[in-house]
Amino acid sequence: MPLSLAFKALSDATRREILRILQKGDLTAGEIADQFDLTKPSISHHLNVLKQADLVQDVRKGQNIYYSLNTTVFQDVLAWLLEMTGEKEENGDEKQQ
Repeated sequence: MPLSLAFKALSDATRREILRILQKGDLTAGEIADQFDLTKPSISHHLNVLKQADLVQDVRKGQNIYYSLNTTVFQDVLAWLLEMTGEKEENGDEKQQ
């Protein structure tokens, strides 16, 4: 998964709020949409962008699809940010300060 997709997904305030909401637990698209003053198709679009970036996963349970955070991608983004700020040396050891 290219980090560019994650950064594109994170660039939108609505998508960041969806991620904050999903921190509390898995929800259906309808439950997510209920927390916004947006149309369900608009929320569906945001969820698709988040899925393409692998920031959320969806799992069918009966007739419902539940969305949850994919924390692995967040770890990848955090590792990249730490690398860019010089918090880790090339061999993976933490930098001594």
